[in-house]
Amino acid sequence: MAFEIDPVHSQVTFSVRHLMVSNVRGTFNVFRGKLHIDEQNPANSWVEAEADATSVNTRNDTRDNHLRSADFFEVEKYPTITFKSTSVEQVEGPEYKVSGDLTIHGVTRPVTFDVEYHGQNAHPQMGVRTGLTAKTKINRKDFGLTYGTMVESSQIVVSENVNIEIDLEAVQQKAAPETTSIA
Repeated sequence: MAFEIDPVHSQVTFSVRHLMVSNVRGTFNVFRGKLHIDEQNPANSWVEAEADATSVNTRNDTRDNHLRSADFFEVEKYPTITFKSTSVEQVEGPEYKVSGDLTIHGVTRPVTFDVEYHGQNAHPQMGVRTGLTAKTKINRKDFGLTYGTMVESSQIVVSENVNIEIDLEAVQQKAAPETTSIA
């Protein structure tokens, strides 16, 4: 079944260690994507999604503007972050591994998300819905995000590891009607 991400009921979040003592959390406010879910044969499932890097939001305008700059996302040159799955593997029950190509800052690397699939539910006004939670950890330097200064105690201001968590709800897309040629 084909689904489209419902951004009103979904979120794309990340967290990174700051001064190695606390976590700073952020989100991307603008994102979109499509999924195909084959519950009978999960290997036939796939997802393609993108986040608008300019929509990064950590609840601090100064930090958000710095993240948009050439020190990090360089959004004028690389305005989107994309993910395209290459495989879906059921681990056990509702647990899956979704592997694919993640592109950040113009650099594409393979990543694997640990996914908990929440199934599907039909709503009379909102249509058939599906949901999942996906988590992964990346090293930002693998994607060319190499900014980092040291403080006097030789601690990094921003850790290299970034946790990504996606809570997703998607709505089933109606099949396009078949057309016949009148030739």
